[in-house]
Amino acid sequence: MVTKDRKRKTLAVLAGGLVLGVGVAVTLAAWNDSEFAQGTFTSGSFNLQGSVAGDVNASYSDHNVDTGGTAATLAFTLPAGLVGNMSPGDAVYAGFWVRLAAGTTTGASLSANGTTADPAATSNTGNLSYQVYQLAPGATCNAASATGTPVASGATLDVQTGVTPMTLTKGANATTAGTAVQLCFKVTAATALKQGLATTATWKFTASSTT
Repeated sequence: MVTKDRKRKTLAVLAGGLVLGVGVAVTLAAWNDSEFAQGTFTSGSFNLQGSVAGDVNASYSDHNVDTGGTAATLAFTLPAGLVGNMSPGDAVYAGFWVRLAAGTTTGASLSANGTTADPAATSNTGNLSYQVYQLAPGATCNAASATGTPVASGATLDVQTGVTPMTLTKGANATTAGTAVQLCFKVTAATALKQGLATTATWKFTASSTT
């Protein structure tokens, strides 16, 4: 049998427990607030173009064999007074212009980046040497202008040495292309040049953006 005093004590303990529960709920309550920051990052544009016809806007295009395109075909010519196909000791010349396309947002450093040619066993790859020169604006690619230190060279068509970077500038605004730079290719036939062979070589040039 529960006495009145014991019942009172039990109720008092229960009441105390209820008070304790309410106290814990109040202690856990808190305010929350947040701040967010956001940034938008827009990349620039970069595109190198080439032309075999000179500094004429309509003649520039992309020639990237790495992405399924085709290389530009250089029009090599013999010096005045020589006609027909190459003979031992002959040198032929061809100009190629490069520039940064309109919309390019940074300047660039341009470097020769290797060459490939037909197998030497079945072509004149091993009997043709080359030099590539950077010409002054307005110069003609010929024996008179292809002088000095080349920006790339090779004792045969399938090797490359002496690479010197060139500077390309971007256009003054988004709708203007950069200043064109003319490269002059000189290919010279060795005394061991074999008769009746057509030999194809492809030169690669890579532009890297600068700040």
